[in-house]
Amino acid sequence: MKVGIISDTHIPDAASSLPPTVFEIFRDVDLILHAGDIVVLSVLEELRAIAPVEAVAGNMDGPDLQIRLPRKKVITIGTFTVGLIHGKYRIADQKEMIRKEFGDVDLIVYGHSHTPFWGTFGDTLFLNPGSPTDNRHAPYHSVAVLTVGDALTAEIIRV
Repeated sequence: MKVGIISDTHIPDAASSLPPTVFEIFRDVDLILHAGDIVVLSVLEELRAIAPVEAVAGNMDGPDLQIRLPRKKVITIGTFTVGLIHGKYRIADQKEMIRKEFGDVDLIVYGHSHTPFWGTFGDTLFLNPGSPTDNRHAPYHSVAVLTVGDALTAEIIRV
């Protein structure tokens, strides 16, 4: 199973729309996870045209999205449990603080920092796809694709 991972789209503040490359990268995914800072609901509608979407609200999302979306959630994908959260902590402390938000999960997908990351912190896998529209803390715009099989593997892809 392939899962598209996206966060911090900030439409229309950072860009007028999602970059077309995102739709190409996600064209054959089975599910999309959005880790918040969506800003406008139409972004989720565009992504739902590709695949089902699970999303959480971020700190820049207005009341309409804050009411519709939880701050965090746990999703089962295959045999794995995935925590999905935007995050709100200082970048230096972010992974440690986010890990405290969840119990025993196999992977935490998060955003907020706009900094792509795929790796382990403590005994938990973390995946931050970066941002496809605002690279303020990264050298490039990006999303990620997670492959779920007997193991979890991910690739951060420049947009």
